[in-house]
Amino acid sequence: MKGVFTTRIDPSYDDLPETQYHFPHTYLNQVQSTVGDQIIYYEPGRTNSSGARGGRKAYFACAEVLEVVPDTSTANHYYAKIKHFLEFDRAVPFKIGTQTLERGLQKEDGSYNKGAFRRAVRNISDIEFQAIMAAGFANELFDFVPDTQADKSDPESGFAEPPADFERPIIEVTLNRLFRERAFARKVKEAYDRRCSFTGLKIINGKGRPEAQAAHIKPVASHGPDSVRNGLALSSTIHWLFDRGLISLSDDFEFLVAKNKVPSEISQLLNRDGRAIVPNAAIERPHPSFLRHHREVVFIG
Repeated sequence: MKGVFTTRIDPSYDDLPETQYHFPHTYLNQVQSTVGDQIIYYEPGRTNSSGARGGRKAYFACAEVLEVVPDTSTANHYYAKIKHFLEFDRAVPFKIGTQTLERGLQKEDGSYNKGAFRRAVRNISDIEFQAIMAAGFANELFDFVPDTQADKSDPESGFAEPPADFERPIIEVTLNRLFRERAFARKVKEAYDRRCSFTGLKIINGKGRPEAQAAHIKPVASHGPDSVRNGLALSSTIHWLFDRGLISLSDDFEFLVAKNKVPSEISQLLNRDGRAIVPNAAIERPHPSFLRHHREVVFIG
């Protein structure tokens, strides 16, 4: 059964939405019912335990629940293990016009069901799920070209006007590797203003396409998620060096360069302050867990 998981920018629980969702026993039945199925993440208006406001009050990503395991360090708490995390191309407000997208959140007289709304985990119908997903991926779904039509698309962008007879269940589309790569690339390049994080260079060709590429910090081969927090915008040469572990980043975004393995000409291209340029928004910056994986597993310095 499908569900909505609520998570904040600075969660009080041990959440990392891309890989795990931490929750108390109160929601065990609801979470267990989603195992093997899809869920949508919702960010409330209140963003921390002190009640401070500033959250988007919107649905912002989808994922699949792989399994539920106990938290061995905290009694009556559990983790939902997550895979196939993917951020929407735009956040979807919980209400469009006068209608909420989750039917259980609104009473017949139009007022809100506060009891339901306060639940951090809520099960939803397939119809509600489809509506939220369609709104969240409206741009990507319009632009996406399926594999069978790839020869009709721009070979570099992977996008073109979709064929009129192309229809697929939305889950199947969002699990498509090409769709996910394109959605990830678009989010990362937007977050970094299409500029290389390591050199500061912003080169746009005659067709408006940036030279900077979207790089995964924790590789997809190591189950790295398609999340902007697991991404960097890098020029092709820097991307090559980063993927091969010749250059990495500290948690403070300082450059780490493999000793005697990177030509001085390349080092001279790096930002002079010795730090990567990262997005202003905290929720778009590289997450420490992904940076740590790159340093410990990929970096050869």
